[in-house]
Amino acid sequence: MPRGKINQPFTLLDTTVGVGERRTLDLEVSKLYTHTPLTIPIEVVNGVLKGPVLLVCAAIHGDELNGVEIVRQLLSKIDPRTLQGTLIAVPVVNVFGFIHKSRYLPDRRDLNRCFPGSVRGSLGARMAEIFYRQVVGKCTHIIDLHTGAIHRSNLPQIRADLSNQDAAEMAKAFGTPVVIDASLRNGSLRSEAASMGIPVVTYEAGEALRFDPIAIGAGLLGVENVMRKLKMMKGRGKKGKADPVIAAATSWVRADTDGIVRAQVSLGERVAKGQILAFIDNPLGSNEVQCVAPRSGIVIGQQTLPLVNEGDAVFHLAYFAHANSLVEQQLEDFIDEVSDFDELKSADFYGNS
Repeated sequence: MPRGKINQPFTLLDTTVGVGERRTLDLEVSKLYTHTPLTIPIEVVNGVLKGPVLLVCAAIHGDELNGVEIVRQLLSKIDPRTLQGTLIAVPVVNVFGFIHKSRYLPDRRDLNRCFPGSVRGSLGARMAEIFYRQVVGKCTHIIDLHTGAIHRSNLPQIRADLSNQDAAEMAKAFGTPVVIDASLRNGSLRSEAASMGIPVVTYEAGEALRFDPIAIGAGLLGVENVMRKLKMMKGRGKKGKADPVIAAATSWVRADTDGIVRAQVSLGERVAKGQILAFIDNPLGSNEVQCVAPRSGIVIGQQTLPLVNEGDAVFHLAYFAHANSLVEQQLEDFIDEVSDFDELKSADFYGNS
């Protein structure tokens, strides 16, 4: 008999998942023009032992695919017989956007600005209300998986309201070297869940419409780290692991002219105040403008499309109270750790036989 209190059957969407069982459910949120139901796929894994109810969700922005793969790999590793608590895994929240390879809903609304939603509002408000009421309200903790936008890549990072102790502990446990103390945005899943007393961390890594092995591996490792912290999984984190560094502030460096970008730095790189981040020039090479760092920091986000208009955000910099060299070293150690993670080498991920 396993140690600890035995769990109870878990009910979601009027379906009861027994102790030590897993079920795949469908949450109907809308219909296509053809009257075909459109559903959000949900996997519930109900452990043998009592514990937290953790929601791991991805693709609230429909073109952010790394999280979808993180959820798939996570589910392949979870055994309800050894799980303590309940895992609710939702690989695709914004099914409309996912189908159309778009960040947004058909009416161009951002689903992550529609929470808690409304039964009489827009399509986004109605989808948000259903998901919020029927799924989010059943959870005790949430990990929300994101990537950068299209043509914009993010260094693996956690964003959380660090004034919430439970969220701060989850952020630290996740294991990314950089944590951003991010304010809550009205209408976001993170903000509205926090108003219900549910701690949420947001993982950002990689680029929309692209699989990034480092971002996926780091995300899977991070989710497992949080589950161990919550005692949902056995095992401990790596001994002697450095604490993440909290960003004191962040800002975007924008293009001062239109043209073609020749980047001189990359994600995770330490930059000094006044350092040239990129050259921007026209196709004839007759109007070169420098894009420089306003302060010393670390590059945590970068536009990947080399074509910009004046005012476009090109580099996202994070600024730290610690020495930037310390942050850079932790980033190098972090990438080495993730590169050694078994999932990155698996034939399943790369499609090798």
